[in-house]
This record gives sequence, C-alpha cells and structure tokens, in this order.
Amino acid sequence: MTTVVAGANGLVGSRIVARLLEAGEGVLASGRGPRRFDAGAAYVEVDLSVEPEKLARLIESAQPDGVINAAAMTDVDGCEKSPREAWALNVRAVEVAALACARTGARLTAVSTDYVFDGVKGSYTEDDPPNPRGVYARTKRSGEEAALILAADVAVCRVAVVYSGRPGAKKTFAATALESLRAGKPVKAFTDQVVSPTLADNAAEMVIGVHRSGAQGLFHCAGATEISRLDFCRALAGKLRADESLIVPVRVADLKLPAPRPLRCGLRVDKVRRLLGESVPLPIDAALDRFLAESRT
Repeated sequence: MTTVVAGANGLVGSRIVARLLEAGEGVLASGRGPRRFDAGAAYVEVDLSVEPEKLARLIESAQPDGVINAAAMTDVDGCEKSPREAWALNVRAVEVAALACARTGARLTAVSTDYVFDGVKGSYTEDDPPNPRGVYARTKRSGEEAALILAADVAVCRVAVVYSGRPGAKKTFAATALESLRAGKPVKAFTDQVVSPTLADNAAEMVIGVHRSGAQGLFHCAGATEISRLDFCRALAGKLRADESLIVPVRVADLKLPAPRPLRCGLRVDKVRRLLGESVPLPIDAALDRFLAESRT
C-alpha cells in the first residue's frame, strides 16, 4: 500500500504519516516548508496556497492506492483576513486532489472540521445539515463538497479542536493551557463554547481507520466527550493537581474575535464507533492521560 499524505507537517497529518509508517505502509508526504516530522517517509515540499495543482501532479506521478488530505488553512481569524489563501488551501487543493484521485483510481479521505455547523443545535450527527459561518467554515464546507462530488471513492472525516502534547507540535489552546497551569499562570477559557476536543493522534487513528475501511461519505472523527473549554481546563487542572482558580471564565463575545465561533458544536461519534469500535474515539479522561504522556516525552 502506498498513500500520499498532504498536510504532513500539521497536527493530524504528521500523526497520520507516523501511524502509516509504523504499520509498514509506503508513504509519500507533502507539506508547506521543510519537513517538520520524523524522517521515514519520502517528502515533497508543496505550498498549496500558491500552487494547489502541484498536488494533482504529485498524485498522478505517484499512482498511490490512496490519498489523505489533511492540508488546510486552520487559522480561523487568518482566513477572515486572507480569504483567497483560505480558498486555495481549503477548497481548490481539495478539488484538484479529488479530480486526480478520480483519474488515477485512488481513494480519497479528506479531513474537515466541526466549524461547518453554526453551533446553534449542538451534538451534531453526520446527517445534520451544515450551516457554516465565516470564511474558514465556509471554505471547509466547500472543500467537503468538492471531495464528495468529484472523487469516485471518498470519505470526509470531521475533527474538532485538535491538540497534541508532542515535542515540536503546533501550539494549541490545550498546549497553552497546560504550559500556563504548570507554571502557575492564569488561563482564559470560554464558558459558553461546547466542543469535542480531539487528540491529534486519536484523530489520525480514526482517519486512517475510515480510510482503510473503504466506507464512503461523512464521518465525525472527534473526541468522544462534548465539553466546554472551561470544563476542559478544569479536567486538565485536575490531572495536574493544579490550582483551578487559575482558570479565568470568559465568554466568546468578550474577546471580540474577527471570525465567528460556533458556540454549541459538539460532534456525535456514534457512526465512527460502529465502524471502528466502541473504544476508538477517546473520552476526555483517556485523551488527557495520553496528552500528558506525550508532553513528558
């Protein structure tokens, strides 16, 4: 088996590469800038914001069994400021990958986001209609449509609030909270945003599982616990035996952020549980244990 992994420098993409290599599979990885994950896979530097068509050429030359596209512009506020770059990465790159997969017969699995929902209902299933708000959300939803319409063999895996404790990993809300709590510094956390925090390695496990299964359509590959960011920090503080009074409750509206944030955006993971097994999507307690173990390596 050979798999092309786009976005291999990212939180989820780097773990997808690592897990495929551990399974003895052939991997051709691509990403923006120099390689930022452990060696072992062939790597091609591709800036999809400038030349998304290069990904199509890579797929067509490699003739892989499958393609996993984890590349994205995930800076929600940055997407508001640079909508053309957001479109190139979140829509155009998916389109060219889907068309290349259709031409070569490769299976495509595309990674998407909980932000395709407006956050009014909460506890979303794959059957709930998306209603994206903001440039990031709208481009990611357009990317989903590009994958589902243009690729012949395709799955879309939605993740949410991804975090990792691995050395060198991109700074996230969870990593910043961990660093602050360990240092005895205050942490601001939203009281009114309920999400499904997803450990990057667990997301990779689910994305690969869906990819290998051959199942088609939409899958929520998120953490198994829907929780507010405030309660997430409290759970983390409990694991660390840190002072909970360091956690400062704030509301999303208080920060006056450029891009809209869905407030109740938890994802139901029943479908991926049925496909991969009850224990695969990690509940918050187990996920935090793995997160802290990663941060100690």
